[in-house]
Amino acid sequence: MQTQIRISWPAGHLTATLEDTPTAQALGKVLPLSSTAHTWGEEVYFDTGVSVPREGGAQQVVEPGTVAFWTDGDALALPYGPTPISRGDECRLASPCNLLGRLDGDARLLATVRSGDPIRVEAVED
Repeated sequence: MQTQIRISWPAGHLTATLEDTPTAQALGKVLPLSSTAHTWGEEVYFDTGVSVPREGGAQQVVEPGTVAFWTDGDALALPYGPTPISRGDECRLASPCNLLGRLDGDARLLATVRSGDPIRVEAVED
């Protein structure tokens, strides 16, 4: 079963559709959550307080708009373009991340997130 979440920050918000994975289930149990945004190149990430192991399908290079979970930092990672370790235009995460799903809208909206912004993640009710 897929889950929809809303990610909000002072300058905007996006929704995302998450697949039914062990990490997505663990994240769902702590929603709603509030955190502080960090930026790393064209990626936004923030602590979730959720600690899970790396899953078998974890990837380091992903498509823009992927909702990923960085197990090394217990953080949600939302890449929308190149990071400091990318080769070319790819989205290269700091280390392999669990893949949770996709942002529903234009991932480039994440460019309006500033490091230090409050971030809120909540489940979207049907």
